[in-house]
This record gives sequence, C-alpha cells and structure tokens, in this order.
Amino acid sequence: MTVSNEITNSLKELENEFSVPKETLLKIIDYFVEELNRGLVDGSDPLGIPMNLQWVMEYPTGNETGDYLALDFGGTNLRVVMVHLLGNGKLETDQGFYKLPSNMRTTNDRNELFDFFAECLEKFLIDKHPSGIPENQVFPLGFTFSYPASQKRIDSGVLQRWTKGFDIPGVEGEDVVPLLMEKIIKRNLPIKVVALINDTCGALVASRYVNPKTEMGCIFGTGVNGSYYEIVSNITKFKGLIPNDIPENSLMLINCEYGSFDNAHKVIPRTKYDLIIDETSPRPGQQTFEKATAGFYLGDLLRLTLLDYYKKGIIFQNISNETVKILETEHCIDASFPSFLESDESDDLKTCKKLFNDVFKIENASFEDCYFARKASEFIGTRAARLSTCGISAAAKKRNYESFDVAADGSLYLKYTKFAERAADALAETFGWPADMPYEKHPIKIVKSLDGSGVGAAVIAALAHNRQSKGLSLGME
Repeated sequence: MTVSNEITNSLKELENEFSVPKETLLKIIDYFVEELNRGLVDGSDPLGIPMNLQWVMEYPTGNETGDYLALDFGGTNLRVVMVHLLGNGKLETDQGFYKLPSNMRTTNDRNELFDFFAECLEKFLIDKHPSGIPENQVFPLGFTFSYPASQKRIDSGVLQRWTKGFDIPGVEGEDVVPLLMEKIIKRNLPIKVVALINDTCGALVASRYVNPKTEMGCIFGTGVNGSYYEIVSNITKFKGLIPNDIPENSLMLINCEYGSFDNAHKVIPRTKYDLIIDETSPRPGQQTFEKATAGFYLGDLLRLTLLDYYKKGIIFQNISNETVKILETEHCIDASFPSFLESDESDDLKTCKKLFNDVFKIENASFEDCYFARKASEFIGTRAARLSTCGISAAAKKRNYESFDVAADGSLYLKYTKFAERAADALAETFGWPADMPYEKHPIKIVKSLDGSGVGAAVIAALAHNRQSKGLSLGME
C-alpha cells in the first residue's frame, strides 16, 4: 500500500527530529566521559552524574557460597528471592513476585511503602517455610534499591532523589535501610540487611560470578543506568575519607546513576516532545538522559507525537472526543505499545489497527494512521537504543576497555522490538567495526545479565560478609 505525500513529508520531518547520527553520538560520548570524571572528583554539582560508591572492592570469584535473601525494588513490581550460592559459578534460586499497588508511586505516607516491603518478605518466608519460619536462623538480606543513593557503607544508603515517576515524601535525604529494618523488626522477622545495592551493580556482579569477561552492568528498562569498577585513586571527592585498608590501586564498584547525564542540556538533542515530558514530570530539569531513553517515557513520547500530528490535521481525523481525551492523558500507554506497533510487519498493519481500537477506542484507524504511528515508534525506539549505548562507550573509553561483555537487564533490552539489535549496531558504528562483522565477533557485546537484582544482591552480600570476617572495612566509619 502507498501513503500520501503529506504523510511521507511529515514522517521525514519527524525522523529528522529523532535522528542521532554518528557525529552526534561521538560528541555525546566525549562529554559523557567528562561527566563521569567530574562525578568522581566533585559530588556537589546537582546537575552532575552522582557516581555513587557501592563499597564493593572485589570481583566475585564464582566460589562464594551460602544462602541469602534478596529484596528487589525496581519500579513496577517487587520481588523476593532466596539465593543459594553453591560455588564453581553455580547457584539455585527460589522467588516470589508481588505487584506494587498503583497508588504507591506517589503515596503521602512513606510507611506504606516500607510496610509493603516487610509484608512481602513475611509472605515469602511463610510460603517457603509452611511449618514455621526458623527461629534460630537470621537471613542475611541484600536490598536492591534502584534509585540514586549516597552510601558511606555497603549496608546503608541515603536516597538522593526519586526517579521513575516516584515522589514519596519523607524518604529523600533518609537512610532507607533503617526505614526497612524498622518494619522488619516490627513483624519480628529473622532478617538483617547486610548490603544495599543498585540493580545495575547487581547485574554486573551476578554476571561476573559466572562470566569473568563482564566489566559493566546496564539497565535498560523503566529507568536507565550503568555501573563499572573504578580505581580508588581516581575517586578524589572522598580523598582522606576512604579507609586506609582500601588501597589506592584497589577497585571500587561505582553506581553511575547516569540517568541524570546532561541535565545541563549541552549535548543531547531534545525534541519539543522531550521538553513537554520534562516540564510535566514530577522533577523538571532532572534525569535528562533517562527521559530520552527509558521505558517509563517512551510510550508518552509516542502519545505526544500522535497528539501533535492529530492537531496538525495529519492523522486520526475522524476520531471521537473520547479518543482525544485518552490521547491527552499522560502515561495512558507504556513502552509495550510502540514496541507492539513496530512488531507489526503485515501488509495491512492489522495488529496496529487492533491496538488502536483496544487502547484508544479508534474503530476506523486507516492504513496511513497506522503506518505513521508505526514509523513514529521506530524513530523513538531507535533513538532510545542509540543514545543508550553512549554510557557504555564512555565507560569503555574512560577505562581503556577494548573487549568485554556488558551485562544488561530491563524490559527494553529484553522485550522492546529491535532494541538489542539497534544498540549493537550503534556500538559498531561508534567504534568503527566493519559493517559485515557478525555480532558474536563484536569486541564489546551486550548480553543478558544473570538475574542481577536477586543473584547480584546475594553475591554482594557474600563479598561483604567475607570482608567483615577478615576485619576489613565495609565503608566509611
């Protein structure tokens, strides 16, 4: 089927808006390296990348053993995992999933959130021990808390700011570990938090447990983030505060929190839709990189694009007032919607038509309407994938890594149509690898992580326990 010149010209205009050519990627990467370095030197800039220390000073060997609980709080769901580390890079897991109540992102009472965490832990232990929770055993817990947190020790973390649409008062500026332990103690649960980690650090450490080529962890999901091991001597913002038993040539796991990259708006090209996303978000001016790349925002970017071209008289010219109201509703669709649109390769775009009928109550979406929406989804998804690789390229350039694996997790990487393929293509383009080089030969490969949020929390807890048993520091005193 053919489309009109009006649709074709509109799509060319839209493609230019979302295009991120190689020269732009290289410019972004160079500035990214500057920001990574600055985050290690100066922690006072509210517009900078936090570069939070995780107080993990060793790579896992794969021989760590023991039983550990993990509590995974990432965004949409909560997960509790029992991890049995068996050594020799082997492990077993039991897990339970719990749906986060829809009002929890913006509840006015922080107790509701931490009560919910403790309730889920209790349910999990009861489910796994139907004859009664053991009274003579304390379960070490690795708490995966996937939000920017300042950590002076591995078993504490002060929330810097909420991300991913959360905005719960009374938590920012507070150590979340005591908030959780208060609710655990109230329920008389035999659990002690021994490590607070970020999901991207968990992805790195868990994958390193079984794959020694892993040098970086990344999350491409509701939010976006990266982690890698830095050299302690490069972390000068805490000079004199890092304990003496952590030598300057030691490694230090860094949770970059680079969703905040380019909050000064110097290099990432932003469309008018990005500006609206930012202005209407709970935290305008923050998380610039995340708002252009993360799953929490991609559906809304598409919604705003479709609404704009509807108002221009290009698409959806026979829709009802009810449909217009849906189109005007923030976050009425998530990243799965543009992904499903992109996956429709039929001649008549039958799946696209059904989606618009099911979600937007559009019974008569034309082929041109669907074609426009599918192409718009492609532009938005491609930009997100290409931009997402800039953090990987920057870390590689900074640490002089030429060949390594990136442990990746998150719904975009795992489920979004062609995201992984486009990210691989962007890395190849950035580093100048031959166009005909097969993916398995790429020096830098993005691979699926080994359940970082659960296994990573357990392995990091094991590393912390090992250091503690040797009388070594777990952080600043």
